[in-house]
Amino acid sequence: IIGAGKAGYPMAQSAREIIGPRLEKAHVIVKEGHISKRVKAISEGGPRPGTASAPGPDTINFYEAGHPIPDERGVTATRQVIGLLSLTRPDDLVIGLISGGGSALLTSPVPNVSLKDLQVLTTKLLGCGATINEINSLRKHLDQVKGGGLARAAAPASIVTLILSDVVGDPQDVIASGPAVPDTSTYADAYSVLDKYNMVEQTPSSIINHLKAGKAAQIPETPKPGDEIFDKVHNVIIGSNIQACQAAVRQAQQEAFNALLLTTWMQGEARQAGPFLAAILRQVNASDQPTARPACIIAGGETIVTLRGSGKGGRNQELALSAVRDLSGLENSGLVALASDGGDGPTDAAGAVVTQDTLSRALAAGMDPINFLNRNDAYHFFEPLGDLLKPGPTHTNVNDITFLFAGAI
Repeated sequence: IIGAGKAGYPMAQSAREIIGPRLEKAHVIVKEGHISKRVKAISEGGPRPGTASAPGPDTINFYEAGHPIPDERGVTATRQVIGLLSLTRPDDLVIGLISGGGSALLTSPVPNVSLKDLQVLTTKLLGCGATINEINSLRKHLDQVKGGGLARAAAPASIVTLILSDVVGDPQDVIASGPAVPDTSTYADAYSVLDKYNMVEQTPSSIINHLKAGKAAQIPETPKPGDEIFDKVHNVIIGSNIQACQAAVRQAQQEAFNALLLTTWMQGEARQAGPFLAAILRQVNASDQPTARPACIIAGGETIVTLRGSGKGGRNQELALSAVRDLSGLENSGLVALASDGGDGPTDAAGAVVTQDTLSRALAAGMDPINFLNRNDAYHFFEPLGDLLKPGPTHTNVNDITFLFAGAI
């Protein structure tokens, strides 16, 4: 077993239960703080920093690493994964457990591009408004295990990857940067992302040189559809945002709400999505459309945040903050925006709650939501109000979910 992502721990434990004594070895990389405390206690004094092992002959080696910015722990852990795959035989079966966060956790920079340079680029990409598809097209051309690289390392063994999707539309070549999937993007596509967001001058020269060499066909492209290395590869999506949203609809119905799944394709700027979703609640309030009270309307997807200030927050908190004024005074209504992994951006909150009285409480505390929105500081707006959601890591990741509630009047 090899794996990378925020759901790596429970996925690996479940796989081990199913495989039993046939499991030879496992290396799984998870986000820092996502290893079970029990496993950590067992592994104290273990052989390598950053690892944890469950007891028994079918040991799973868990590695913690940085996310969303890759770090040296991830590079070291990825070396262990590649080392294990280098030992595979034609009759071996490799099971890959891939989930959201895998792009940062599974990291092996291409030659002549340093981890530090990748960290600089990743930080800038996360704040420029680029989509995950655009970010991952760059990652796939700057890393040896992304964009089909893991499948190449696993050959000649068979590999089955079980994937939890954290990308809108579930494109397999984008989820965790498609480590075992043919790459449909090119060096030219990757370079065009930097061009689009005016980042060429801000990007480390090692990265620019590598991408230019790729565009000029001076170095090989990533593995493409039809490459024989994928002949023994099978990728299967086993969990996604639409499944989570459908489960939410069923639960809301059990709680006696008129439940409706609005979309699982919510994208664009978070600060624009908030007012739009608030407008839907106003429509419910005015005409019982698109569904009657008591209503629970669910929207899934993943928005983006273009950084304009130096505040603290995440896309779900920013979405919620942008809805505060539009929900003010809307009787018995509320919006809950959350990241399904329990961590919204670089914070300990999954998201935030907005109700009809959020604005009045904020103004009474001397806080204007517009000022906080202008500096991308949603966390410090909701924190003193007690309206941050802090469930801790959920050990999964299937994008974001927003709930619109309109209770009976």
